[in-house]
Amino acid sequence: MRNTLSLILLLLLLSLLTRAQQHPQTIAIGFYNMENLFDPADDPKKFDDDFTPRGAYRYTEAVYKKKLHNLATVLSQIAVDKIPEGLALIGVAEVENKKVLQDLVKQPELNGRNYQIVHFESPDIRGIDVALLYRSADFKVLEAQALPVILKQKNKRIYTRDILYVKGVLTGTDTLHIMVGHWPSRRGGEAASRWKRKRAAEVCKARSDSITAINPQAKVIIMGDLNDDPVSPAVAKTLGATGNEKELSPGGLYNPWLKFYSKGVGTSAYNDSWNLFDQIIVSSGFIQQNKNGWRFYKAEIFKRSFLMTQFGRYKGYPHRSFSGTTWIDGYSDHLPVYIYLVKAYSSKKSR
Repeated sequence: MRNTLSLILLLLLLSLLTRAQQHPQTIAIGFYNMENLFDPADDPKKFDDDFTPRGAYRYTEAVYKKKLHNLATVLSQIAVDKIPEGLALIGVAEVENKKVLQDLVKQPELNGRNYQIVHFESPDIRGIDVALLYRSADFKVLEAQALPVILKQKNKRIYTRDILYVKGVLTGTDTLHIMVGHWPSRRGGEAASRWKRKRAAEVCKARSDSITAINPQAKVIIMGDLNDDPVSPAVAKTLGATGNEKELSPGGLYNPWLKFYSKGVGTSAYNDSWNLFDQIIVSSGFIQQNKNGWRFYKAEIFKRSFLMTQFGRYKGYPHRSFSGTTWIDGYSDHLPVYIYLVKAYSSKKSR
C-alpha cells in the first residue's frame, strides 16, 4: 500500500512538472505611442497652447476624458487572449506629464491592474515625454534614470526626449534593464535628420554595452518609437540589432520586427506606405538564456478593426485622435506593439 501511494505521488509530481514545461508561464510587455496625450491645462513652461480649450485643437476637458478612455480601452485589450491580466509592462511615448498617466491608469478599464508609473520630465521642445507603466504585482523597480540625448548643431543645442532607463526585477526572478525612447523625428527629411537618431541609438547602445560587458547574458530591452525602421542605419548598424537569431553574439541585440518589415507590415502609415517605427528589441539573454529564465517567445502588433480608419482618404490607416485640428474620437496615429516572454518554471534571480 505504501509503495503504491509513493508511486502515485511520484507520477503526479512528474505530471505537474511536464505540464509546467508544456504550458510555461507567460508575460507580455508592450509599447504604445499615445499621440499627444496632453491635459487641457496651460503649462507656461511648455509649448502646449494648442492642446488647451482655447487652442487650435479646442482641447477641452471633455475631449481629454474621451482621449483617456480610448487609450485605456486599447491598453486593456492587449494580450488578454493569452494573459487575462494583460500587459505587465508598458512603455509609452508622447505624454505631457505624470498627471496624464495617473489619470490614464485610473480609468475603469485599467483601474484594477494597479499600474505604477516611472516618469521624468524631458527637455523636449514640444513638451512630450516617455514613461514606463508597470504592474506592481509583477515588477519591482530597483533604479530609474533619464539618459539625455545631447544634440548640437552650429553650437546650438537641439532639445529632444531623454531615454528612460529602468532596472527592475520581473516576478521576483529575472533582473531586467529597460530603455524606453522616442527618438528624434524625421522633420527636415530622413537623410538630413539621420544623425539625430544615430545619437539616440548611441545612448542606448552605450548603456546596453556597459551592462552586457559585466554579464553577456543580462536581459536588456530597448523599446520605443524610434522614428526609424528595423533596416535603418541607427537600428541595424548603430544598435547592431539583427533579425537572425543565429547571427546573435553574446550581449548582442535581437530585433524580431525585421520579419514584419520584410512583409510590408508596419505600425504607422504615411503617403500610402507603412513604417515600422515602433519596436521592442531584446538582448541575447532573452534568446540564448537557459530554459529556467524568462525567454523571448514572439512579437505582435495589436491591430484591431476599431483601431483603423474605416472610410475616406485615410481608410486603412490607424484611426488617430484628430483630423487636422478636428477631434474625430480616435486613438493614435501609431499601433501598439508587444512581445511575449515565457518561462517553464521559476529560477534563481539573474544579476
